[in-house]
Amino acid sequence: MILFVASLGGLFEIAPLFTIENTVEKVDGMRPYTPLETAGRDIYVREGCYACHSQMIRTLRSDVDRYGHYSLAAESMYDHPHQWGSKRTGPDLSRVGQKYSDTWHVAHLANPREFVEGSVMPGYSFLLDRNLETSSLQGSLIALRRVGVPYTDAQIENASQDALWQADADANFEGELQDSYGENVQVRDFDGQPSRLTEMDALVAYLQVLGTLVDFDSFDAEANNR
Repeated sequence: MILFVASLGGLFEIAPLFTIENTVEKVDGMRPYTPLETAGRDIYVREGCYACHSQMIRTLRSDVDRYGHYSLAAESMYDHPHQWGSKRTGPDLSRVGQKYSDTWHVAHLANPREFVEGSVMPGYSFLLDRNLETSSLQGSLIALRRVGVPYTDAQIENASQDALWQADADANFEGELQDSYGENVQVRDFDGQPSRLTEMDALVAYLQVLGTLVDFDSFDAEANNR
């Protein structure tokens, strides 16, 4: 009986995922990550950042007051794997995008204890010295498309080039990136080293996009009018 009840409960939880297109509400502004942001997310996962930082703001007042608008399912629709959870050795990062400057992120990632006394976060200064490997970006986007992320053939073909363009505002390709990924693409040197594309560029680009794609004032107004 225990096995039957547990199986039944699991079925009720899993079955809706097969109709994910219907269960995840469409939200204006959401888009797939750019190749540079995708690379940054891969570094975020590789370095185990998810072990201490959740990306899921619950509807509890304590969560909303501290971190901002509660998380929407649509915000994770292109995340594979998602970054949900409640383990918070460090703060939730769902709304960290644009909250701090690029310079702050670079300095904090390099030496967290300069900003938070007693922080147990390790330093990631080595990311400044590692050139970003762009040759694997096409493969990453292909793999993501296979699990439902709607990358186009052109986006996959231009993945390496787009990553270089996003971290180089002087190249004047912002228009091309916006045509491909939307107006909310951030184009600039992220790590303070304009002559190089590093893993720090990618990680900061990823952090700076978190929570910035949805206009929550418009979302709440539309929800209230339903």
